[in-house]
Amino acid sequence: MHLKMLLFVKRALKEISPTKNFKSLTTNIQGDILAGITVGIIALPLALAFGEISQLGPIAGVWGAIVGGIIGGLFGGCMVGISGPTAPKAAQIAAFMSFFVIGTTNEPDLTAAFSIIFISGLILVILSLLNVSRFIHYTPYSVIAGFMCGIGLIVILTQMNAFIGLEVEKNIHDVFNNLGSSLADVNIEALVVSVPSLLILFLWPFLEKNSKYLTKIPSPLVALIIGTTIAHSFKLDIPFIGDKIFNASGQNIFSFYIPDFSRLKDFFGPALALAGLAVLDSLLSCKVADNMIGDRHSSDRETFGQGMANMAAGLVGGVTTATATMRTVANIKFGGKTPLSSIVHGLTLLAILLGLSSFVAAIPAACLAAILFKVGIDIMDYRILPVIRKIPKTDLLIFCVVLFITVYEDLMVAIAIGICIAIIANFKQFKSSLSLSNQYSSKTFAHSNFSKKDNKFASTNEDLVQIFDIRGPVFFGSVESLLRAYSALPAHKILLMDIRKISSLDITGAYALEDLIHQLRKKGISTYVICTQVKIKTTLKNLNIIESMGSDRYLNSPNEALPAIEQELSQFQ
Repeated sequence: MHLKMLLFVKRALKEISPTKNFKSLTTNIQGDILAGITVGIIALPLALAFGEISQLGPIAGVWGAIVGGIIGGLFGGCMVGISGPTAPKAAQIAAFMSFFVIGTTNEPDLTAAFSIIFISGLILVILSLLNVSRFIHYTPYSVIAGFMCGIGLIVILTQMNAFIGLEVEKNIHDVFNNLGSSLADVNIEALVVSVPSLLILFLWPFLEKNSKYLTKIPSPLVALIIGTTIAHSFKLDIPFIGDKIFNASGQNIFSFYIPDFSRLKDFFGPALALAGLAVLDSLLSCKVADNMIGDRHSSDRETFGQGMANMAAGLVGGVTTATATMRTVANIKFGGKTPLSSIVHGLTLLAILLGLSSFVAAIPAACLAAILFKVGIDIMDYRILPVIRKIPKTDLLIFCVVLFITVYEDLMVAIAIGICIAIIANFKQFKSSLSLSNQYSSKTFAHSNFSKKDNKFASTNEDLVQIFDIRGPVFFGSVESLLRAYSALPAHKILLMDIRKISSLDITGAYALEDLIHQLRKKGISTYVICTQVKIKTTLKNLNIIESMGSDRYLNSPNEALPAIEQELSQFQ
């Protein structure tokens, strides 16, 4: 028993060890420093905005980004990940704050908030040691899509009042209850700031196409500068960030909070929900990064890193953190390759906070609202929305339920209910998948039956072509095992994916196949899909997968692929 415990501890410590992070810090110094500074500038308006939406204050958002960048970079499991406040986590902490106020006032109980954040970090550290994070891979895509769209709507709706120059509502229910009166009390002066700021954010991608220099300038920063300039040039009577900061000169920038464990019973539920959301939010962002750089993150180490970052955020008064997709993508595009870029991003924000606190205080609340409007729009899942009416009925039901509960009730409850519905609806698929011992198999071109038609390339190129045979159900519960089966294949240049014998395909499975094919294309591996079932083809067509991959790559039989395969093989002679 003691030996097993010792082995468990040894394995756990090895998984979360930051040794790889430390060793990599000097391998791309120039590129990481430039990327880190750029992403830090991009992160500033977002950090301020997410701090605002969390109800903990804009400065809390910046501190969350600082500790997320530095601590998350040192201990995280994604080499290019950038941590900090995110829309889902900011919205979640805001939902909790309606239950934790000081006395009879509406002022948030900051000690309670930061205690919850600290405890959520502690829970994440424990989860990393228990290897719980691996279960994120079994989350249905319809749940994720409903959750992301719900968060997007929450962000947009809760910032509506700030956009038109009014006090921000505490929760989504107040937004709906007071919608009529809010629209009747529009502050025109606020619109003078918010509308141009929003237009800049929408038009910037089109302007970037005509100038290579503009691509290096983050649009949120441009919107922030122009919105602030307009507000002060015309001396507009509108709310400013400084109205929420006791002293913009820099005194009250630093705060320290000791976790109140005497109220652990009250704090544990919200902290557990935050921890679960951190795992979901972070690891999904890491998967996006994996696809972009062709690497594979360490889920346990990433969970551990986020745990350490959230504990630090709770101590210094920062908004709860997670790996942020948009900032991570920006980091990759600007040349970041190691955790040094994340650390530099955090140090950049610290320098800005210390040196430009008066500028931060001068930012109009309406300008931040415009930035959050755009964030809310961007965070929605535009992969599923254009085809929402064509997705399988079960996936549509799950999407709608998760979206509704996310907006009107609770994020984690929505995810839990969505997963439960998915498990119940796919019970037969689970049973079928477990009973299949040969669900995935492979063979080379030379040893396949159809290659006998013309085998002139087989003898010299047999290892270049792999045939990946997939049987049984392909759904959210089997996707991870499918990807593991593929990763075990020998090296090859051409892949023939035979899906003629799959029994069912949900949206998670369909998008997993598409993502795999896209990933292979980036690596220079040609892929052909053999599919004869009308039902499966219809699903792929309805989700625009066949169109995105090219209809010539989707064939009815292996023999149809022979001419193209032989032509490609001739290049290796």
